[in-house]
Amino acid sequence: MAKLFTLTSPHFPALSFLPNTLRFSQSPFLLRAQSRSQIQGERRGVAVLWFKHDLRIDDHPALVAASDHRALVPLYVFDRRILSRFSDEMLEMVLLALEDLRNSLRSKGSNLVIRLGSAESVLRKLVKEVNATHIYAEEEVEHDLRKLMTIAKETLQTLPSPEESPKFVLWRTPFYDIESLMGLPASYDDFIKSKLPVSSPLPQPELYRTNMELDWGSVPTLTELVEFMDENPCKLRKSWTSIKDKSAETIMMKEALKAGESNRISSRFKNAQRFQQKRVVNSVFVTQGGSTVGGGTNAVVNALAAYLRYLEGTARDDWQEVHERMRNAESREGASFIKLFGPALSLGIISRRRVHYEAIKYEKERNAGFLSPFGYSTVSAAAAIDAVCSMEWYWLMSIRSQISDYRNYHIRVWSWKGHLIQYTVVGHEGPAILLVHGFGAFLEHYRDNIYDLAEKGNRVWAITLLGFGKSEKPNVVYTELMWAELLRDFVVDVVGQPAHLVGNSIGGYFVAILAWLWPTLAKSVVLVNSAGNVVPGYSFVPFTKTNFRACLAGCSTPCLLLKVKIKRHSEELLPN
Repeated sequence: MAKLFTLTSPHFPALSFLPNTLRFSQSPFLLRAQSRSQIQGERRGVAVLWFKHDLRIDDHPALVAASDHRALVPLYVFDRRILSRFSDEMLEMVLLALEDLRNSLRSKGSNLVIRLGSAESVLRKLVKEVNATHIYAEEEVEHDLRKLMTIAKETLQTLPSPEESPKFVLWRTPFYDIESLMGLPASYDDFIKSKLPVSSPLPQPELYRTNMELDWGSVPTLTELVEFMDENPCKLRKSWTSIKDKSAETIMMKEALKAGESNRISSRFKNAQRFQQKRVVNSVFVTQGGSTVGGGTNAVVNALAAYLRYLEGTARDDWQEVHERMRNAESREGASFIKLFGPALSLGIISRRRVHYEAIKYEKERNAGFLSPFGYSTVSAAAAIDAVCSMEWYWLMSIRSQISDYRNYHIRVWSWKGHLIQYTVVGHEGPAILLVHGFGAFLEHYRDNIYDLAEKGNRVWAITLLGFGKSEKPNVVYTELMWAELLRDFVVDVVGQPAHLVGNSIGGYFVAILAWLWPTLAKSVVLVNSAGNVVPGYSFVPFTKTNFRACLAGCSTPCLLLKVKIKRHSEELLPN
């Protein structure tokens, strides 16, 4: 039977697999010393390192640990379940990062196996081919990816003999040396006040030269990858996911707004598009869209250096380009960092620890080797440090929410554009119902309604929107269209079928926009004490009470407006 180990603290349960864990110090030197002394001989076999959202060799704990094996086989699998939520631009970023990853591994005498298909099938075949004794895979927090990891582990258990089943080693890149998640403060502000030291990134390890005769595979082109992603025996599913192809702004400009309003909004887009000029040589904006930093780790680190030094003059064309895009993306103080570097962080092209380390190093350079007790000296450094610390905090809280058992329902996590969103689902069959909370609330707003609705023969989903509750709160511009697109993607990616949309307060406003712009996703709309514009006079959706109702009437979706408090017995929440 396959055994699972965790390359981190044993206090952090992982995937609800077996409790066996290996504890490694965060010091790279102690990590290697411990690994050799604690598990003598175990690492003399062949290790498979399964890359997913960790497309780098810099600051990679699993690569350091796997380098102790007599042979290492790095692997990347183009699995539709992992890639299905990516836009074409994100798929392009994956391809470019993989090219750089393969070149980096080759420079150290290794290589990267590339495969297309289901991860569990690829792993099973590769394990048998190379007689692997260990599989290293980064721990996941997102529900569907945790499920995929479980499937992969169970598939390996079906190998003919227990001796052939490799050890499954989970790993993470820890920011802090925390003994117990349950002892974390209840708020991010309190956590930051504790001023826990951040661990340093790991150096790149030396690797044994690969002498295996393997079909290493080739990195597909973007066209080939898109064709692979579209090869789905269920045409309905393909048309279902294509709902996400058009943004809310595009639909509104073309179909919903009057000419005068369309011109007003169009001017905003033209102002943004004028910055998409011809790129400079060695540009880090490598995708066709050219909106975010991409490429390999060295390119992203170079772009980060330019970002941190925004206030300094430079003659370098590539740094000037970063500064120009930064000005364009700085829609609110510090928001440019997530806009430019968020995708690279979510793909693991650069680690959060590396960003923190580079930002702190720059601050010390500016202050004669010291850190000011009064805060960071530049907005860019503050934005980078706050972003990665916040991302780490919500990652830890998402793990904790899934191991806490004080609720009557289980918390799950979904990643939307790299941001962690909490949700729950109750019920196994029946019509889908999506409950959306109001301003200042979160999914537990419906704690007395979820089971009542499920017991009536429904499958009930409740979500905590981005920026609320214990879902992530990135430094981005929040608009009703952003929240509507989040709900659209949640229905498409997670619910998987049209749903009855129930929204309270401003949540009613969001589900109304969702039903108007993408009516095929809504079976009905239920508005409970519904509210209106997020920022009156600034909103992209200039609804009045009159055209708010007209919008609902025009979306071909049954609608029920309630001016009541949500009650424990919730059968009245659904229209006939």
